Amino acid sequence: MEGEGAASGASGVTPEVLALSKVVARLRAEVVDLESGASRLAVLERAKGVVMASAGVSAEAAYQLLIERAEESRRSLLEECWITLGRLGTGGGAAPVGSAGSEAVPPRESVQSAFSARRYVAGDDRSAAQRALLARLAQNLAEARTGDDVAELLRSALNDAERVDAVMIYAATAAGSLRLIGSAGVDGELAEQWSHVPPLSGIAAHEVVGTQEAVWLEDLAEAMEGYQLIGDPPDRWPSRAWLPVPASSPMTTVIGFFRSVAGPFDARSRTLLRRAVRLCGGPLGGDGGPRGAGASDEGVATVQGVFDALAGPAVLLTPLRSDSGEVEDYRIDAASAEAVDVAGRRGKELVGRRILETYPTVAGTALWEGYQSTLVTGTTFVSEPFAYEEVDAGIPRQSVYSVRSSRHDGRLVVSWVRHDTSEREARRLSKVQRLGNLGWASWNLITDVITWSDQVYSIFGRDPARGPMRLEELPEHLAAEDLPTLGAAVQRLLGDGEPIDQTFRITTPHGLRHLRIVAEAERDADGAPVEVHGVFQDLSVLKDAELALRDSERHNLLQRGMLKAERALGARLQEALLPVSEQSLELAGLRVDVAYLPADRGLNVGGDWYSAVELPDGCALFVVGDVAGHGMPAVGTMAQLRFTAKGMAVTGSPLPDVLSRLNALLLHPASNELGATATMIMGRYQPSGHCLTWVRAGHLPPLLIRDGSAEFLAQPDGCLLGATYDAQYGQSMVTLQPGDHLLLYTDGLVEEPAEDIETGLDRLADKAVRLVEQGGHHSLAHSLANLGQDMRDDICVLDIHLPDGRS
Repeated sequence: MEGEGAASGASGVTPEVLALSKVVARLRAEVVDLESGASRLAVLERAKGVVMASAGVSAEAAYQLLIERAEESRRSLLEECWITLGRLGTGGGAAPVGSAGSEAVPPRESVQSAFSARRYVAGDDRSAAQRALLARLAQNLAEARTGDDVAELLRSALNDAERVDAVMIYAATAAGSLRLIGSAGVDGELAEQWSHVPPLSGIAAHEVVGTQEAVWLEDLAEAMEGYQLIGDPPDRWPSRAWLPVPASSPMTTVIGFFRSVAGPFDARSRTLLRRAVRLCGGPLGGDGGPRGAGASDEGVATVQGVFDALAGPAVLLTPLRSDSGEVEDYRIDAASAEAVDVAGRRGKELVGRRILETYPTVAGTALWEGYQSTLVTGTTFVSEPFAYEEVDAGIPRQSVYSVRSSRHDGRLVVSWVRHDTSEREARRLSKVQRLGNLGWASWNLITDVITWSDQVYSIFGRDPARGPMRLEELPEHLAAEDLPTLGAAVQRLLGDGEPIDQTFRITTPHGLRHLRIVAEAERDADGAPVEVHGVFQDLSVLKDAELALRDSERHNLLQRGMLKAERALGARLQEALLPVSEQSLELAGLRVDVAYLPADRGLNVGGDWYSAVELPDGCALFVVGDVAGHGMPAVGTMAQLRFTAKGMAVTGSPLPDVLSRLNALLLHPASNELGATATMIMGRYQPSGHCLTWVRAGHLPPLLIRDGSAEFLAQPDGCLLGATYDAQYGQSMVTLQPGDHLLLYTDGLVEEPAEDIETGLDRLADKAVRLVEQGGHHSLAHSLANLGQDMRDDICVLDIHLPDGRS
């Protein structure tokens, strides 16, 4: 002002400069007048808020009450407003949200415990004040012109109610960074520092844009570990929240609230902030025109008049076309009172909005194609019933609809019918409870009403006359070890709205019970949990079975040492009793090749065996046997037969007598308690005449390969060992010629599932002849044993070959 006065009084000032100074002075005076008027308006609005909160009336009714009181007291309206505000300190009225009175914020009880119902219940005596606050905020936001205006309105409205000390508004750019478009309560230097945020990790606002979900930073220490926090120092704002603005999809505008107090955002606070942010969708939406600016011609007015008297939902849609003439969206120009979109807007609140904004999931569906068809052809379109999400009392619910559209004067009249599914859902719920032995429960966080089914009372062992258990009572019945985990689950469900599936233990009059809860929260249009539905399941019987299983496992562990010892014994027996898997011998002028392939090892070893030894008189003994079964009993029987047969043959016993004694051995109860049986073929070769005397006990016949042909030898009498006391065993003789091959083998070489044994024998003869003719570096026994497809049984092959000087 000193500079201005000096300039105006100085000599030589031009007339243009003097005129400019007068204009500046006049404008400054107008600014002072406007500031005074704005101040008076602010006092009036605050006083109206007090009356609205105390009397529970609308803003218009509160204004009329203030005028009437001023006239009765012969005061000016401004004086009456100041007196109304002055009563706050004496308890004469409820303080409006945004005033300086201490009663504006009810005393806060501790809500740190996860089991505090106050932390989650959204409906209480503050609801009326919150509605008044939101009403005033919506009215003021209609006049907002910049992002800073929006931020300041939010900060001033929420300062006393939620201790909001600062507000920052960001918009995502095409490059993925964030641009600060509005702030309040933040000094210029800090705002400049955070005016542009590149796409870095650890930024809460970026996380909100990416997940489309709010981020609540309620613990400063935890927040500093996971995020880069705004503020120098960060503890200037101990708690903060970042919420997306639901103006478009995907949501690219984010509002941050910075509180001057520590602690969590309870359910009421979260609901208030969500609804406040939702009101900012218009001012921050950037669609270039005010909401509600629909068509205003007489035809639209007529349709709206019809809709006003119409029962049921219906809208009038005007097609919005691109430059190419294609329909890219529809604008709602008229709406009935029962029409509602997914955000909860009803009736005329929808006028001026677009279909892809109010019903975004319609695009690309059969319904959208039906609209297009009706618009082009004029044919009425009626959709098949389909599932869609509606908003009922602020809560999204999925229902089944049928839609009808018809053309009217270049526009579409669209109506829809909701099909009642309550009866079907009731039947389904009844079946679930009956078949699943489950109990359901619900908790309305607005009315704070808890409902239990009869089965839940039974699960908790609680008398139904006492009503459902309050959340605060639950820790008294919980097992101490389960308190932290269940508390965290409750916080996720009721605080964050996330579904949970958690097991826990409770004490009941009937003892300790193992329970499982599966629950989810329903959210209102702002995303705040408003109702919880869950199922309790008694897992006690299952847990008892698990405990019994654990006892059994412990018992099995005690047996593991014995099993280990048995395995070691089986391995040693296998090494001691079973022959070498493949070997070649020179016995009595013969070349003997052996191949033995066991199907199993360890305790499940089979009973196939062989023996090829030279006797004291220069002859050779050949034996192949097969004990029925597997495992240790089969190994024991095999040992008995092998050593007994070898011992009797060494002493010179006739071969039929050897089989008779072995048959008697298996029939004796002391030596064969399990009733084992076995097949066996045994031969004694005399080198002087090349003569082989042989006997059999139920075994497959030897195969003789001579001069390019194969022949199974005729078999003498001889039944299975261990089958009957009256068994008789005969013997046969065959004279070997130079070049002959005589094969002794077990049934594993020829048997295949679902195949006749004769087929397997013929296949063996053909293969043996072909292999002898082909020759090769492998023995005949080795080649035959390795031709099998699947090892279902042990294979033992003994090839007795009389060389002819060429082989």
